[in-house]
Amino acid sequence: MSVELTVEGMSCGHCVRAVTGAIQALDPSARVEVALETGTIRAETTLSRDQVVAAVAEEGYKPRA
Repeated sequence: MSVELTVEGMSCGHCVRAVTGAIQALDPSARVEVALETGTIRAETTLSRDQVVAAVAEEGYKPRA
């Protein structure tokens, strides 16, 4: 499943590692792409959209629907 989100609050490499790690902690085989310029995340994962949103939010970022 492909999940795409716009996320507020990401600005650096630490942000990329944090959201990638949060998603991969739930699905170790997930492929995560983060584009800081556009504030978007694209994940190829077995997780649902809601699970990805929750993982990103738990790291302190603000996913937008």
